[in-house]
Amino acid sequence: MWLERLSGQTTPSASSSVPHRSYSPAPRRSSHLAPNSNPRPSYGPRTSSVGLVSRANSSTTSPNPPQLANRSSLRQEIAASPDVVDPLDALGILLGKRKDKERDGLERRESVPLDHRPTDLDADIDFEGQGLDVFAQGSGQEKKDESRRYASQTVEEYELEKDKFEDLHKSILACDDVLKSVQKSLTSFQQDLGAVSAEIETLQSRSTAMNTRLENRKVVETLLGPAIEEVAISPEVVSTISEGPIDQSWVSALEELDKRSVTMHRASQTPNRSVAVSDLKPLLDDLSNKAIERIRDFFVSQIKALRSPSINAQIVQQQSFIRYKELYGFLARHHPVLGEEIGQAYINTMRWYYLSNFTRYKNALDKLSIFVIDRNDAIGADQTAHRAPANRPSQASHDALAIGRRADVLKQSHQAALPAHIVEDSKQTHYVETPFLHFNLALVDNATAEYSFLANFFSPAIGFPTVSRYFSAIFAPTFSLGHAFTKSLIEASDDCLGILLCVRLNQHFAFELQRRKIPVADGYINGTNMLLWPRFQLAMEVHAESIKRATSAISTRGGAASALGLSSNSADAASKQSTAPHMLTQRFGQFLQGILMLSRDAGDDEPVGNSLGRLRGEFEAFLTKVGKGFGSGAGERKRERFLANNYSLILTIVGDTGGKLAGDTREYFEGLRDGVGGV
Repeated sequence: MWLERLSGQTTPSASSSVPHRSYSPAPRRSSHLAPNSNPRPSYGPRTSSVGLVSRANSSTTSPNPPQLANRSSLRQEIAASPDVVDPLDALGILLGKRKDKERDGLERRESVPLDHRPTDLDADIDFEGQGLDVFAQGSGQEKKDESRRYASQTVEEYELEKDKFEDLHKSILACDDVLKSVQKSLTSFQQDLGAVSAEIETLQSRSTAMNTRLENRKVVETLLGPAIEEVAISPEVVSTISEGPIDQSWVSALEELDKRSVTMHRASQTPNRSVAVSDLKPLLDDLSNKAIERIRDFFVSQIKALRSPSINAQIVQQQSFIRYKELYGFLARHHPVLGEEIGQAYINTMRWYYLSNFTRYKNALDKLSIFVIDRNDAIGADQTAHRAPANRPSQASHDALAIGRRADVLKQSHQAALPAHIVEDSKQTHYVETPFLHFNLALVDNATAEYSFLANFFSPAIGFPTVSRYFSAIFAPTFSLGHAFTKSLIEASDDCLGILLCVRLNQHFAFELQRRKIPVADGYINGTNMLLWPRFQLAMEVHAESIKRATSAISTRGGAASALGLSSNSADAASKQSTAPHMLTQRFGQFLQGILMLSRDAGDDEPVGNSLGRLRGEFEAFLTKVGKGFGSGAGERKRERFLANNYSLILTIVGDTGGKLAGDTREYFEGLRDGVGGV
């Protein structure tokens, strides 16, 4: 009944406000409280259901009339409450069904199968002792209060978080700007990437083209490189040869020029020579002429330096000539006439250099005090009546016939020559072999150095015969000076030991020159030998003649007494004769021992043996004649003893001397001693 009464109060327009509502009796979801997609107008909080229905009807037919604002405050309050639930809808929710005034709607609802209806239609509803209208209004009021609470909370929260939303909005706008900037950058990057890709493709194509050209150039270089390298010369080489100082880099540049010159000359001789050769050859010739000019000036300046006073020629040779010997080779190949002129200028300068220096050295050696040994110091000279000539200078005492320590000079042949200033300051008296030794030591050393320099500097530009000719031209005056100096030392001397020492020194110099491979000085050695050996033989003849004269001076009547220096007229002369060795035997033995010592390694072809044999024969004749003075009978025994004693003394003196000639001499005197019965 209450349902019919409530439904009678509704108007058709109220039911038509929701024509599309579902007729399902199931409870509606909470979305029925929210406004539709077209927002409904807000109503006051105290609007009645009648006003709500009429408002709904008026909203469906026409827009709100303008007099709505002039309604009573009660209607404004009712209209102000939002989302008021339609009572019919609320009743339909509570009862699980809705009264549909449209029959076809009812028919559709009745046609729904029972098994599809909600299960809660049979649920028991607890009205809590209230009427249906009060229960319905209570449920609607609770929902309205809840809706108001949610709406008021949302507005308050919005007011409280308004700044956050604005900041969020600004952040979103900033993000939009950043994203736009990023988008712009990405767009620009994409464009740049496209441009780079295009450039890479261009570079790749260019690289391919360059590789192709490079391969082609390599092929061309392989074919033309050697030919160009043979004739081309760098600007650095041209600048160095034309203007650079003469040093090792200049020598290297000259070698490069010489190599190109040889190649150019060979290429110009071919019948099919290239145009490049014809164009470059005059330029290369001009550069060669410039190099020849600078080489000439360089060597002329160095040759002039050799004429400076107190200059050491060997230092100039090593630092200026040998160091740049390639320069003369280039000059001799490209300008032989000028090379010959430079060589001749050097020869003239060094000839003057050696001659002047050795002349000064000879003058210094001439100032040495030399022992004078002449025929008055011979073996057979009468020492009792010996007086020094008035023209002989006073000199220290010495034994002219004893070798003593004079043989030590042979051990000094490996030493260096004494400097001129030391020689000039020497106050000692020397034998003839001392100045001979030092002069020839200096000469041999300088000859060795000069020949080594000539062979090193001028060859292979010139042959060794030409080098030998250069050496002979340089040292010919100096060798002549050496021969003259040797002749001046021995021509007035009868010092056989000194002359023989000079011979042995000269032989040693010959061996040393052979060891040093200096054959060009053999002429000087041979010339010196030709001066020494004849003079030695003459000196030996002086000693032999002196013994011969001593033998002749023995009177036949005085015999041994005369030989011993006793008066033959004395009555007791014969009784005073002694069998002791004669004084001349002592002198002969010392002299013989010196000759044999210096002839230890002598060959059979030397004249020493012949001269010594004649001297030995004269001495034997002297003893034989002296022995005859002992008479016959008892004197015969004394004669034999006398001869044996003299021969034994000689054997004693020469007993320790080695060599073939010494052995033969000992055998000879042993035979004489044994012949007279000596033991």
